[in-house]
Amino acid sequence: MATVQVKRRELSFGERIYLPEVLRGLKVTTRQLFKNMFTKKDIATVQYPEVRKEYPDRFRGRHRLMKREDGSVRCVACMLCSTACPAKCIHIVAGDKGDQSVEKYPVSFEIDLLVCIYCGFCEEACPCDAIRMDSGRHPLPSFTRDRQRIRKIQLLEDGGPSIAVQGGKGT
Repeated sequence: MATVQVKRRELSFGERIYLPEVLRGLKVTTRQLFKNMFTKKDIATVQYPEVRKEYPDRFRGRHRLMKREDGSVRCVACMLCSTACPAKCIHIVAGDKGDQSVEKYPVSFEIDLLVCIYCGFCEEACPCDAIRMDSGRHPLPSFTRDRQRIRKIQLLEDGGPSIAVQGGKGT
C-alpha cells in the first residue's frame, strides 16, 4: 500500500500570528455582551433564590424513614434496600428488640448522599414501606463530607407515620 503525501498550503503572516481569529472571537463576544445587556433575550441565567427552577415531576428527592403508629421506626433491618442499592451507599446495623412481633430494628441507618445516585431501588425493594424518596427536597450543600451522610435521626425527622399495612398483609 502506497502512502499519499498531502501538500499543505503556506499560512500568511496574519494567519500565523492568529490575529484575524482573535479579532473574530472578540467580535462574537462583544456582540453577545451587548445583546445580553440591552435586550436580555436568550439569557440562560436564573436569578436564584428569587426565581426558583421547577423540579421535574419525576424528581424523587431526599430519602426519609417512615414511622409506625407508636412512633418507632418502620424498618425491620432486612437489608433489602442496601442489597438493591447499586451505589452501595446504605449502611445498616441491625439489632434485636426482643419483641416477637418485630424481629429486628436498625440500630444505625446511614445513607451517604455523595455516593447515592437517587435511582429509587431502595424504595422499590423495601417490603414494609419503611424508606421513601418522595420528600421533594434536594440535599443541601455542605463543606464537610460527614454532613452529607444522613443518619437515622435525620431520616426520621422527614418521615411521618405510614398508612401502609406492616408486613405486606393486604386488606
